[in-house]
Amino acid sequence: MIQIPDIQPQLPDSIPSAHQELEMIKNLPVDELLQRLVSATVTFAINLAIAIAVFYLGRFIIGKLYRLVGNIMLRRKVDTSITSFTLSMIRIVLYFILIVTVIGILGIETSSFIALFASAGVAIGMALSGTLQNFAGGILILLLKPYRIGDYIEAQGYAGTVREIQIFSTIICTPDNKSIIVPNGPLSTSSINNYSKEDYRRVDWIVSISYGDNIDAARKKILEIIASDDRIVKQYIEDDRELRGLPHPAGDPALAKVLMPKSDRTPVVKVNELAASSVDLKISAWTQTSEYWNVFYDINERIYNELPSAGINFPFPQMDVHLTTPDEK
Repeated sequence: MIQIPDIQPQLPDSIPSAHQELEMIKNLPVDELLQRLVSATVTFAINLAIAIAVFYLGRFIIGKLYRLVGNIMLRRKVDTSITSFTLSMIRIVLYFILIVTVIGILGIETSSFIALFASAGVAIGMALSGTLQNFAGGILILLLKPYRIGDYIEAQGYAGTVREIQIFSTIICTPDNKSIIVPNGPLSTSSINNYSKEDYRRVDWIVSISYGDNIDAARKKILEIIASDDRIVKQYIEDDRELRGLPHPAGDPALAKVLMPKSDRTPVVKVNELAASSVDLKISAWTQTSEYWNVFYDINERIYNELPSAGINFPFPQMDVHLTTPDEK
């Protein structure tokens, strides 16, 4: 039987230092030095070409994945705010992986790069603690969904329609078309008035009539005006939903009747205040949230135009002045 000698690779006793390598390069012949330089240049050029090709190929793949995920979420009718947030995160993560891969192809130690990036991330995180709070707030908003894109909200002293929920902030468009950028951190920890959360809202009016006018006649005429508007809930919101073909928020209407008994939402007119120059009537009625302002302004106008036909007068501020003569003193 032939014995095969065990050949062990000879490892250097120690890794030469940078100074020793420099001395070795100085002692090399010119021809060998040029050969090494040419070899290193060719190797770097090849790695650079591969890195550029990988970068552009990676950009192409990231774009395809971005559009693919976007189309899938669009077909599944995922909430718009979640879609935009998820796509932003996917793009950032994939580009980070691509950059690390390209750096590795160029021969740079990726472990050192990642460690440096992590250290820089800690320093930047301490400096930008408020920004990280906004990032966490954005995640909480997307998970808890206190509002969605298209909702009309009031928060942090601003009121408007939510146009976009970004990673760090929420963009609100005011009724006069001003874009307000509100950080997500305070939004996630403060009170938010979401006017669009419920499908129905109560509309209130204050109508002043003169002293001496018939309150019952005013009440009758106002209720006639409200009853003639098809947008007003006649008595029950549940019946109004069925009439308009709207889905019930509880899902099963039969189960909702047990868990959520009907509440009477019949329009009412009450005496609100006996003011100095008028009797103030408070009118309350319910309508769909989307019709709130249209109903408010339309009924206002109709009350002004039609209430005088019932013998009701709108008073002006008055002050009674009593004059006495010297004889009366």
